[in-house]
Amino acid sequence: MSPEPICRHLDGVHPVPARGRGCEECLATGGQWLHLRRCLHCGHVGCCDQSPGRHASGHAGEAGHPVVESMQPNEDWRWCFVDEVYLEG
Repeated sequence: MSPEPICRHLDGVHPVPARGRGCEECLATGGQWLHLRRCLHCGHVGCCDQSPGRHASGHAGEAGHPVVESMQPNEDWRWCFVDEVYLEG
């Protein structure tokens, strides 16, 4: 049995409200998204990696904020882009 994956970036995570109801970059440029992710460091709302803009992962790399949470209804999970770790609730 392998050990559970560990995220080393949860210290910067705290309850922070989403800064909007849609992908900030897509809304500014007229782009479209599939699913939304909220940055748990600053509240930035970006689109998922299956969306053309991939703005959530772009924000994570540019801002150094690696942990996001799904904004999809009935989904309760987080993802760390640096450690590539899926975290429930």
